[in-house]
Formats: sequence, structure tokens, C-alpha cells
Amino acid sequence: MTILDVRSPGEFLGGNVAGSKNIPLQEIPTRIDEIKEMDQPLILCCASGNRSGQAEMYLKSQGIECENGGSWLDVNNL
Repeated sequence: MTILDVRSPGEFLGGNVAGSKNIPLQEIPTRIDEIKEMDQPLILCCASGNRSGQAEMYLKSQGIECENGGSWLDVNNL
């Protein structure tokens, strides 16, 4: 399993889930090969769950096993 945070680098630096990876939502299409190499399933997170929900729809359409974890704060408490 990999935790993928789709917030901006600045947001990520302000706090994140230990061990998570940061790929901003807008970079996902150009970094899809990198994402496919990550341990799946991916748990996606952002600030509120909105951007991670968008990422989930796109990544699933690319055949990547993933789930929207919502806010990084919620994922951090799992």
C-alpha cells in the first residue's frame, strides 16, 4: 500500500502523513508511469477529499487500484 498525497508541495510541507508520497493533482497524468510502479492499493489524500476524489476517478480509469482516503488528517489517524 502507498499513501499518495495530491496536494501542492507547499501544502504537503505544512504537514503530511509519515511516509506518504506527494504528487500534486495536476501532475498525475504526466507522472502516471511513476504512479503505476508504486505499491498498490494507493490510498489517496488531500486537504478535504475533493482533489483525492478527482485523482481516484482518473487513476481507476487507468487501471490503478486506489481509494479516496479523504483528508490527510483522517488518513494520518488510521
